[in-house]
Amino acid sequence: MTLQVQILAFDGVEALDFAGPFEVFTTASRVHARRHAGEAALFDVTSVAAGGVVQARAGLRLLADHSLADAPQADVLIVPGGVVDAALASTQILGWIDTQAQKARVTASVCTGAFLLAASGVLRAGTRVTTHWEDVGELRQKFPGLDVVDDVRWVDNGSMVTSAGISAGIDMSLHLVERLAGRDLALRTARQMDFAWTSNQPGNPSA
Repeated sequence: MTLQVQILAFDGVEALDFAGPFEVFTTASRVHARRHAGEAALFDVTSVAAGGVVQARAGLRLLADHSLADAPQADVLIVPGGVVDAALASTQILGWIDTQAQKARVTASVCTGAFLLAASGVLRAGTRVTTHWEDVGELRQKFPGLDVVDDVRWVDNGSMVTSAGISAGIDMSLHLVERLAGRDLALRTARQMDFAWTSNQPGNPSA
């Protein structure tokens, strides 16, 4: 069965927060297909935005595959970070995250995307989470009910997964590939990407 991977895009999104998971899941699907010719794709990876062209934090422009209104239900929902002020102020975006997360198998954030998960209400009080090291203090202040930790690449709570900043989103995405499709595929995906996959402990390579 093909798993639907939806990656949210919004003005101010960090380009690698978005593109890192996109590369991991599309590469994993391609690598999987080499040994499973004729089978359905492992992952169908698409982007979603409130509408129109999205301008990433550093100016890169992205054209999403779906609007919030016509996006299919995600099996895996990825919420990147970046400059999230406007997204935090959007009841439409926060409501969409909440609706998607209710039925998604996994909802994950990269970097300051954790603020969007918290503001949308999908992170329950007491949930252990992480974010970019610069933003740990602010996340604790704004959402004191969360158990915010640092010095980890990601935190996996089963249906909710959060990662530290930028490149940690790639590590987390490889971890999700391992969870969903096995360690062998995750290792082969990291190898295909020439990426030194780092585990949850800083400096400890998974691969």
